[in-house]
Amino acid sequence: MNAPIFDNSYTALPPRMFAQVAPEGSTDPQLIALNLDLADRLGLDGDWLAGPEGLAMLSGNALPRGAASIAQAYAGHQFGHLSPQLGDGRAVMIGEIVAPDGARFDLQLKGAGRTPFSRQGDGKSWLGPVLREYLDSEFMAAAGVPTTRALAAIATGDMVYRETILPGAVMTRVASSHVRVGTFEYFGVRGDIEALRALTDHIIARHYPDAADVSELLEQVVGAQAGLVAQWMALGFIHGVMNTDNMAISGETIDYGPAAFMDGYHPDTKFSSIDLHGRYAWAEQPHVAVWNLAQFASCLIPLMGADQDKAIERATRAVHGFPDLYQAAWKKRFCAKLGLPASDAAVGLVNRLLDLMAKERADFTIVFAGLSDGTARDAFIDTGAFDLWRDDWRSSGPDPEIMARANPLRIPRNHRIEQAIQAAVGGDYRPFHRLDAALRHPFEMREEWADLSKPPLEAERVTRTFCGT
Repeated sequence: MNAPIFDNSYTALPPRMFAQVAPEGSTDPQLIALNLDLADRLGLDGDWLAGPEGLAMLSGNALPRGAASIAQAYAGHQFGHLSPQLGDGRAVMIGEIVAPDGARFDLQLKGAGRTPFSRQGDGKSWLGPVLREYLDSEFMAAAGVPTTRALAAIATGDMVYRETILPGAVMTRVASSHVRVGTFEYFGVRGDIEALRALTDHIIARHYPDAADVSELLEQVVGAQAGLVAQWMALGFIHGVMNTDNMAISGETIDYGPAAFMDGYHPDTKFSSIDLHGRYAWAEQPHVAVWNLAQFASCLIPLMGADQDKAIERATRAVHGFPDLYQAAWKKRFCAKLGLPASDAAVGLVNRLLDLMAKERADFTIVFAGLSDGTARDAFIDTGAFDLWRDDWRSSGPDPEIMARANPLRIPRNHRIEQAIQAAVGGDYRPFHRLDAALRHPFEMREEWADLSKPPLEAERVTRTFCGT
């Protein structure tokens, strides 16, 4: 059995980009879940991870040779207001590994204790947010959405104090990197051009090696985010807290705090308890993405040459390219949900269906999945209006195979996640493991998971989600 071999690149950057910090460790660590498929993808020894040395690493009790053990510095616009210093307040990156195919990944312990960026917090996580992020992120990976991943969930044996006393947990998060828009803002607001240049070179080498210069880096990041948000929209996913510190430069979904998936469809749907005015509602996500990218572009302008007017022009042009890129990605994703090639006519059908769904708050997932087997009609009260739409859609010749790949049968429904969390708080992890197994096969019809596809009963509805901090 072999320990991970670390190959750390971030710690080769200027030391003001991070703080050396050790995880606080766990009193009585117990393995809740170990993602062996992901371990294999990373080239990690599953037997070692499941053994005492692996448990010590995953719980923060002991780190193998070569571990970096740092908290990254970053800033961020939170609900539009700049916080010049945030940083990893409850996460410790223990190092980077290189997978067998040459891809590089960070290993980070979330809930590992205080860091210099904790800002009055305890740096801990209770069990609920760990299980929620584990389920959400692994579903997203199974659905083909770029995302951070969950390698392990560990019960720490310690209690965490929030509104009440709750069991503590640590999640091992895997990401192609943890650099965010807010990371660039941290140095941008300080006028630290040297750090911005080092960070930009690092990101180009790690994620965008085809970018010939800073302008091309910006263009490629804009394209990655446009495609990502279109995928979110096509799944009814609402990130919930799209602050600039929660937008990864890699184009991966990161930070699933108050994230949720819609049941009944309406474009204004939001869940986050702290999003009082719907800034991050489902329909607002592409607009917020543009806003965030504009903050990123502002950080890069000093690196775009001596002529700042031309630099501003190039940066503006790149950010203004988002709508067309997003619309093309959106068209492709939503037309596929109807089994149709992307076209203006197909978009018209999509919009007509969404309008019908919004009027009755018809279940987003059930309607699209039900187009394949004819059950979508059951989600509507005004079946006559749906029948008219369905006749026009069928005359367009939808392809069932395209639909089957675009429309999951199961999503991480809020009420199912909450049921799994409540059972786990009581010591029963069976609902969590069952839900995890089902969400790893979201497009596969399996009778034993049929109940997990159903929307919540009125008494089961979850209308608010929380950051967990």
